[in-house]
Amino acid sequence: MSSENGSPAGPPEAPVNTEHLNIKVSDNNNEVFFKIKRSTKLEKLMSAFCERQGKSPNSVRFLFEGTRVQPTDTPDLLEMQDGDQLDVHQEQVGGAN
Repeated sequence: MSSENGSPAGPPEAPVNTEHLNIKVSDNNNEVFFKIKRSTKLEKLMSAFCERQGKSPNSVRFLFEGTRVQPTDTPDLLEMQDGDQLDVHQEQVGGAN
C-alpha cells in the first residue's frame, strides 16, 4: 500500500493570475503591455495607451482580431486570453464631401 500524502511542494497549483490578463497594445511603432482584470472596461487601457503615446483617443481605433473594440468592452466579453494583442490604427477621417 502506498501512502498518498500529496506533493511535498505544497497545495496543488492553481492557474496563475486567473483574474488578471497581460495584454499587448501595438500601433506598429510601439508596444505597450498592460496587466488588467478580466472585468475592467477596456476604456481604461485605451486611455492609458493614448496618454503614454501622446495620441488623442478620437484619432485612433483599437482592434482585437480584426473587430473594433468599444470602450465598454471587457476582456471577458471579448474572450481575451493572457498574452493577446490589441492593434491600434489611425482613425480614417473624411471620405465624403
